[in-house]
Amino acid sequence: MASAHSIPSIEERFEFTSGAKQKLLIGGAIGLALVLIGAFLLANGSGHEAAHGAEHAEGAAHHTSNWMTRIWANIWVNSVYFTGISVIGLFFISYNYLAQSGWSVVFKRIPEAMPAFLPVTGIIMLITFFAAGHDLFHWTHEGLYEVGGPEYDPIIAGKQGFLNTPFFLARLVFYFVSWYMLWKVIRNASLQEDEIGGVDMYNKSVKFGTAFLVVFAVTSSTSAWDFVMSIDTHWFSTMFGWYTLASWHVSGLAVITLTVVTLREMGYLKAVNSSHLRDLGKFVFAFSIFWTYVWFAQFLLIYYANLPEETIYYKERFTGFGGIFKAPFFINLFLNFFFPFLVLMTRDAKATHSILKVACWSVLIGHYFDFYTNIMPGTVGANAGFGPVEFGFIILFTCAFIWFVSAQLAKANLIPKNHPMLEESLHHDIA
Repeated sequence: MASAHSIPSIEERFEFTSGAKQKLLIGGAIGLALVLIGAFLLANGSGHEAAHGAEHAEGAAHHTSNWMTRIWANIWVNSVYFTGISVIGLFFISYNYLAQSGWSVVFKRIPEAMPAFLPVTGIIMLITFFAAGHDLFHWTHEGLYEVGGPEYDPIIAGKQGFLNTPFFLARLVFYFVSWYMLWKVIRNASLQEDEIGGVDMYNKSVKFGTAFLVVFAVTSSTSAWDFVMSIDTHWFSTMFGWYTLASWHVSGLAVITLTVVTLREMGYLKAVNSSHLRDLGKFVFAFSIFWTYVWFAQFLLIYYANLPEETIYYKERFTGFGGIFKAPFFINLFLNFFFPFLVLMTRDAKATHSILKVACWSVLIGHYFDFYTNIMPGTVGANAGFGPVEFGFIILFTCAFIWFVSAQLAKANLIPKNHPMLEESLHHDIA
């Protein structure tokens, strides 16, 4: 293990081998096969979903979903989840640039590679909205805005200035284009820095990283409103933007930590020492607690206010649709708070590979369930479930994400050798 007195070579190139590509292709094929099998079973009425949905349809008039809606809803859940993880890579390096922080330089290529997946999720979400927006988003129904009409809804009609299809699509495109373009500028500056040295590219990265933080300060909340909160159109929470950002952030930190640990076990990133790992562990530990704080604050405010238009959101997840979302709801809490809190509590645990891996996987699985319980009740309601379709899409998206990140890692030296704060990072040693 590297220390402040034993600095290994910083010349490291990640090799995205044909064997690794083959494994990802096989994984993707398995995921696709599971999706197809699951879709066949759903289309032919196999499973309990149809009877279950008919039995528990009360209070869910707008949940007239069929098996295709469940397919689209799964695509949306995974797209939102992996969009967040991807953009958090840029968020992480941007706030490190703004703080002029040097400790993370030796592994900054990892978060720097993560936003490469943004065009994939952006295109998928655009296609999904065009193909199934009418099924996933209740506010897209035109009859809701016809005063005096049978479907007229004064609450939703009052939100038409923000929730209308042209403006929604414009925002969706803006999110992905602005995030991706700012990432490309910072990424290119980082690669040029490797070649020419100096501080010009570093200063440029600080400037554009700060610009991204300004953009993301707004778009992290508005995208959460659009992608998730607008599904339950009547309901709203003033804390939902922070809540979603906290979920995305800790998931992204878990991916960064897990990738650092995995690369070290493969023989890469020899300059990463126990202090780097411990600090990453602290980040995951701290922001799992922060997410819980925001989650509980949002829940508590709604609980003690006891207003029907607000409590319906949690009532659907506790007892609605036959209680099918109750288990995922509490699994979410256990995996995202109790387990990582207990596992990462001690100092040494935060620098131990095996413990970090277990904690990070707990966070990643837990926050998938977080988005699952946020999105599924309002889209498919009682027709939701957890079977081959869900597992298949998770595997597909995961393999695609790993492929894009690995391809980016292979394009440059794993350690930015001309970064002005590299020396500080190499000697990052906390007693």
